[in-house]
Amino acid sequence: MPGGRIVDPAAGAESPVDLSLRPKRFAEFIGQAAIVSNLRTYIDAAIGRGEPLDHVLLSGPPGLGKTTLAHIIANEMGVGIRTTSGPAIERKGDIAAILTALEPGDVLFIDEIHRLTRVVEELLYSAMEDFALDIILGQGPSAKSIRLTLPRFTLVGATTRTGLLTSPLRDRFGVPLRLEYYGTEELKEVIRRSSDALSIPVDEAGAGEIARRSRGTPRIANRLLRRVRDFAQVTGDGTVTREVADYALLRMEVDREGLDVMDRKILRVLLEKFGGGPVGVETISASVSEERDTIEDVYEPFLIQRGFLKRTPRGRVATPAAWKHLGMAPPKASSQEELFRET
Repeated sequence: MPGGRIVDPAAGAESPVDLSLRPKRFAEFIGQAAIVSNLRTYIDAAIGRGEPLDHVLLSGPPGLGKTTLAHIIANEMGVGIRTTSGPAIERKGDIAAILTALEPGDVLFIDEIHRLTRVVEELLYSAMEDFALDIILGQGPSAKSIRLTLPRFTLVGATTRTGLLTSPLRDRFGVPLRLEYYGTEELKEVIRRSSDALSIPVDEAGAGEIARRSRGTPRIANRLLRRVRDFAQVTGDGTVTREVADYALLRMEVDREGLDVMDRKILRVLLEKFGGGPVGVETISASVSEERDTIEDVYEPFLIQRGFLKRTPRGRVATPAAWKHLGMAPPKASSQEELFRET
């Protein structure tokens, strides 16, 4: 995770504790109500027809439950699941081996599907549409094309960057779904469920404090809960209260808006060095010594969601909320205000 951030929503290597907290059925899944309701309908209809579920594309920021939903789909359909990721499938032979090993009705889950190579992606087209695999044997004039029939299966793809998917691949998914950030009340419910599973005493105010600073992401909420538990155990009586949670999170440098050290560093650079913007992302990247892609994919989405940052045609602009949060007075020049009015 970038800089070892405790609030990084990327999965990394999931621990046995993370896996034990993963819901197994829709009845256990919290949040994303519209998506869950629609998926229930699609699955019930597919089971009623005796067919596999149509291919599903799950998109949205990391940590919201795309992998969990893929496993729930397999469980609700009563079929097996095979999991892999886009970067792990490098050659045609890799995807061919995976596809031919599937049983009828199985779910194939490909995480980071936007990172598939073009040659592998093109092989998937006929597999998704015709449940067949076209393989070329040999080279030159003696080459032969063989079509292998595949069992009917459901491909579940997950991506954090829908824009990087090619149109031919994106159009072959019959069920495109986008997961959104969680609200505080939903995250409180996630924390209560996890605290019960891990036998962590948490009162209502303590759960609310963690939820409010979890960046709208269940994975982060569960991670913070486990770390706050350590502080409650060592510095308190073991119960996670609002005071304990606030103390622990500040010790971990997660402020009361859920921002960590790098978030605040980006905002300070924007405010102190560039008067609040507008400024290009390349300039910000050089100023904070972080890759542009990391800033755009990891840091900016939350800052924009919380209303601290705005993307404009002229560059990044800090909002009045950013000045207020960092306790700084905005410049008196009207250029930034005019930019807000224009955009």
